[in-house]
Amino acid sequence: MLLVIDIGNTNMEFGLFEGEELLYSFRLGTRHDLTSDEIGLSVRQYFGVQGLSPKQLEDVVVTSVVPQVMHAMINAVRKYLEKEPLVVGTDIQINLPNRYQNPHEVGTDRLVGALGAFRTYGGPLVVVDFGTATTFNAIDRDGGYLGGAIMPGIRISMKALFERTAKLPRAELEDPGVVIGKTTVQSMQAGVFYGYSGAVMNIAGLMKEELGQDTKVIVTGGLSGMLSKGVAGIDAIDKSLTLTGLRYAYEEYKQARK
Repeated sequence: MLLVIDIGNTNMEFGLFEGEELLYSFRLGTRHDLTSDEIGLSVRQYFGVQGLSPKQLEDVVVTSVVPQVMHAMINAVRKYLEKEPLVVGTDIQINLPNRYQNPHEVGTDRLVGALGAFRTYGGPLVVVDFGTATTFNAIDRDGGYLGGAIMPGIRISMKALFERTAKLPRAELEDPGVVIGKTTVQSMQAGVFYGYSGAVMNIAGLMKEELGQDTKVIVTGGLSGMLSKGVAGIDAIDKSLTLTGLRYAYEEYKQARK
């Protein structure tokens, strides 16, 4: 089995693959003060619940946009899984033409998602990742990463609305079902949800105009299911896209070593 780990700003996502099949996936919250013991014990507990043993693992692959957590994660993998983790960007390179003006500025999470999307759906593509930030990533028909756009995630927008205004209450993030809110909370939900959906639809549509009308729009991330309901023109919802990209990166790494 292969364990892949994606460390994001809000969550750490773990995926267990047997060949091409994603057998299990689970998430832990990302905290900068997490210890290796907290991570390792949580992973071992999950393995136990599923009747799995770390001895079944062939390798562990990690990608991260949170450097503060990497030290704890690497030590957790070594101590509790008895594996030397393969780190994307250090041990494993993403085999994708990077056409960014400064290729080093692109986060490995964006490249891994682009790799997973292109290997799965072909190109050209727009990949929308609903995370702490929402990223729009353009991939050409040859699999080249062109660049994209970044906007604040919808949770950040909702939180800012509450924290930066004196009288607005805290509101849950959900689709209110109406655009004309009848309460303050409903009005906040309508403004954020439908305004955000419109922004996503507009940016993805403009990218599609640049790339060509045969461009597919793929969405991923934990909130992709809910947020995609209000967005037209989406071709696929693939919540495990980053995990799949990590599997492809690992397979290409193994092939290159042969």
